[in-house]
Amino acid sequence: MGRTRLLWPLSLMSLLCCTTNQARLTVSPSSSQFFDGDYVTLSCEEDDSSAGWTLRRNTSRDTRAECEEWGQLTVSSCTTSSIVLLDSGVYWCESREGPISNMVNLTVTGGSVILQSPVLPVMEGDDVTLLCQTKTTPSNLPAAFYKDGSLISNGSSVNMTIQHVSRSDEGLYKCDISGHGESPSSWITVTGSSTSPPPSASTASFSSSFSSTPPPHERSSPPFSVLVSVPFIFGLLLLVVLVVLVRRHARRKAEERDPAAAASHSSVKRTAANHRKESNGKREDSCCSKFCKKDNSPLDSSTTNSLS
Repeated sequence: MGRTRLLWPLSLMSLLCCTTNQARLTVSPSSSQFFDGDYVTLSCEEDDSSAGWTLRRNTSRDTRAECEEWGQLTVSSCTTSSIVLLDSGVYWCESREGPISNMVNLTVTGGSVILQSPVLPVMEGDDVTLLCQTKTTPSNLPAAFYKDGSLISNGSSVNMTIQHVSRSDEGLYKCDISGHGESPSSWITVTGSSTSPPPSASTASFSSSFSSTPPPHERSSPPFSVLVSVPFIFGLLLLVVLVVLVRRHARRKAEERDPAAAASHSSVKRTAANHRKESNGKREDSCCSKFCKKDNSPLDSSTTNSLS
């Protein structure tokens, strides 16, 4: 029992101190929007195949569903030969050890226009090209582009390039082709690092709505000081608990090895208590012999005064 109590703090501390190899979810073709019936392949590009990464998704019809339930699984990828409207949702890679990869929000439309935009976060300073496509030919018609509902390109070309993107370029983008219709909206994320931080497990929870707008807490990573301080506090608390358990365990083992010492300590305490009791009894007898008769009845006042 004592050994078990010592093992769980060590296990928790090892989880805080050790890192796990990450995986990166990629989509081919590289787009967050697809037409009904398109061919799509999703892959977990993993640093360590021993981690056992599994592709999962949340949609309006399933939650945390693995590839085998909705696609064709290969060595490290999952293929959907004919994607449908109900396949719209959130996709991610998850390992046996708990961590998850970046999350991708895919939208399948039954309309005739889609916007091809980066499915993964783009780095600050890069150039980003948006392409507006129709389901039927010709697909090179000029399109109008919008950001957060505001017109940013008047429809002179089929594509639009944003040069040297910055954080201010983050937002919801869509396009419109006259006579064909409007595409769904997709969120473009701009990051200052080459890889986006893995989201918490709570962000993978199922939602009945799959809007392309990410929640506010997914748009920026937590401050570095928070990431550093939280593991430090947990580690310190676990260290204190570990010290207390070790001391308690050592004391219990000492008592089990030397029961005579524990019994001797108890005997000493009882002897001291008996000595105090005998001392109190002697003081009472001395007082009674001075102020009482032989039959232990009290002396009268004159006798008491004379003795005094």
